[in-house]
Amino acid sequence: MPRILAIDYGMKRTGLAVTDELQIIASGLTTIPSETAIAFLKDYFSKENVAKVLIGEPKQMNGQPSESTPIIEKFVTKFTATFPEMKIERVDERFTSKMAFQTMIDSGLSKKQRQNKGLVDEIAATILLQDYLTRKMI
Repeated sequence: MPRILAIDYGMKRTGLAVTDELQIIASGLTTIPSETAIAFLKDYFSKENVAKVLIGEPKQMNGQPSESTPIIEKFVTKFTATFPEMKIERVDERFTSKMAFQTMIDSGLSKKQRQNKGLVDEIAATILLQDYLTRKMI
C-alpha cells in the first residue's frame, strides 16, 4: 500500500511526516528549508510510493485564514503544477505547533532541545498526519 505524506509548510522551514506502508503509523521524516521543498519531494516521490499528500491549512481561532495563508497557497499552486497526478488534501493545522511543543516537554526534552524549531515543525507534521489517520479509522 502506498504511503501518505504530510507537509507542514512554513516561510523558513517545512516539516515532513510519512506513514508506514500500511498507513497505520505516522512518523516524522525530516525538516527542510522551505525553498528546497519541491526538489526534495521530486527526489522522495521517485524513491517512495506516495498515494496522497496532506498539506496543512493555517487558520485563525475563528476559522478565517491566517496571515501565512498566501505563502502556503503559493506553495500549493507550485506543488500542483509540479505533481499534477498527486492527490492533495488540505487539513486544518491549528494547534499542531503548540501540541508539538507540549509533546517535546512531555517527552522530557531539555530546554535547549525544545528550541530546535525544525524539530517542532517535524513533530507538528507528524501530529497532523496521525490525527488524519485517526479520523480516517473512525
